[in-house]
Amino acid sequence: MNRNYLLLFLFSILMTVSGLASLPPVDRDESRFVQSTKQMVETGDYIDIRLQDVTRYKKPIGIYWLQSAAVVLSGEGVEAPIWVYRLVSMLGIALAVVGIGWTGTKLFGANAGLAAGLMMAAIFATAFEGRDAKTDAMLLACCVAAQGALAQVYLAARRKEPVAGHLPWIFWIAQGLGILIKGPVAPLLSLLTAGALFAFERDWRWLLKLKLVRGVAIVLVIVLPWIILISWKSGGAFFQEAVGKDMLNKVAQGEESHGLPPGFYMLTYSLFMWPFGLIAVGAGLQAINRFWDDPRLRFCLAWYIPFWLVFEAIPTKLPHYVLPAYPGMALLIGWLLTLPEDKANAPLKRWQNWLWWSTAFGVVVVSIGLAAVCIGAPLYLAKAFSWRSIPAAIAALVTGYLAFPRQLQVPLERIAAIAIGAGVTFSLLFGVIAPALRPIWLSPAIKAAVDANRPCDTTVVASSPYHEPSLVFLVGTKTVLTDVDGVAKHLLADPTCALGLAPVKEEQKLNELLAGQGKSAKRLTEIDGLNYSSGDKLALGLYRVAQ
Repeated sequence: MNRNYLLLFLFSILMTVSGLASLPPVDRDESRFVQSTKQMVETGDYIDIRLQDVTRYKKPIGIYWLQSAAVVLSGEGVEAPIWVYRLVSMLGIALAVVGIGWTGTKLFGANAGLAAGLMMAAIFATAFEGRDAKTDAMLLACCVAAQGALAQVYLAARRKEPVAGHLPWIFWIAQGLGILIKGPVAPLLSLLTAGALFAFERDWRWLLKLKLVRGVAIVLVIVLPWIILISWKSGGAFFQEAVGKDMLNKVAQGEESHGLPPGFYMLTYSLFMWPFGLIAVGAGLQAINRFWDDPRLRFCLAWYIPFWLVFEAIPTKLPHYVLPAYPGMALLIGWLLTLPEDKANAPLKRWQNWLWWSTAFGVVVVSIGLAAVCIGAPLYLAKAFSWRSIPAAIAALVTGYLAFPRQLQVPLERIAAIAIGAGVTFSLLFGVIAPALRPIWLSPAIKAAVDANRPCDTTVVASSPYHEPSLVFLVGTKTVLTDVDGVAKHLLADPTCALGLAPVKEEQKLNELLAGQGKSAKRLTEIDGLNYSSGDKLALGLYRVAQ
């Protein structure tokens, strides 16, 4: 059993490590997080959260502290590369995978736990989030720990067995850490799960076994010190922005162009659960037919369905928002392995068959789509064929084929083969193909140009109109994001050392602005590419004042 946990941990690390260093900082959320962490290390202020001179009071402090610890422990300091920050996410996914293995083992047995862990390690959502230095991977680990403990407390109560003393501690510590990572998400997941169980059973007394008073005290000990400090430091502005603006705007209306109607998560399910989406749906449909007779199935369905429905109803939608619900489906894949073959593959109802075949269509589309992206992205964006695209495309197609089973019950060996195939696909896609798409990675190209042409150690760059946070992270916290007029003023303020970045098509305007002070701009190099965040094609010149 312990061997399974070690296997899952190492497998998850292996699944995520490719691309950790080779993939440049991704705009915009990842770069905002890592830049804010970088400034904490630069200033030594580990309470306040800032992005350059602007407060960043959207999320609590937890992820910044973890990333700061990784930076400090790396010995690189403020020069730490992006992969150091991503170690936290890689660890978060690995802990979540082990947590699912632990929960599945306690609920359904060792093989079920292993199958559930392999699935969570190998889906597109965790493959991406494990390489992205944001909150969601570590939040997933907290949610899995809390839900795993909650499941065992619930089942012990149902069986009238004593509750292991460590389970309430795990639950409440995970809730406190989850709040420090991303506010109310982890508590919301557990409340929705418990609420759904109460709706079916009309019994809430089992919750008392969580030691509620002591538990709330544990959460306050974890969360309250920073809340007091940030409230004092920000004068209350943190809660005004984090709760009054960020959270309520997401609930009340689509925020930051991410407003979408209900159904978004259903439509994107086949991608973010690839390649296990169809297998999970089959297990889930069988569980729906049997959940009245098995409290373990009630818990797994209560883990997934209410959380998913709530986030379908919230106007603001991003794919990673429903990631904490996916483990509930992973556990059901493990459960199905424990049934006799005839029961596991019992006929589905008509509406269930329709849903199964709709998901099957999604698996086919995503498998072909990933293969097409592996081959087409280098041809379209880099104008070159990459031989590495061929094994990546083959891996995607073979994995998709394996993930389209003839029966609902999929043997553990096939689950392992699917997970390995997904790992090969993601390793080549995120670790090799995507980093080679140089036209979309403008910020690394600009950094290389600045390093090659830096006139002074103290050189600061002003940029127009390219304002991506990855540029600030790579080129320096003091980078000035401005317009062409601002670039001209920046160059004139320090004609010996300053550098400016502006569109080549506005070079004449830049020279006219400098000419008023008897100066002119010298173009040192040109950087061409695509700003994938906005879709704009840019031809940027790197300038200094002509000497």
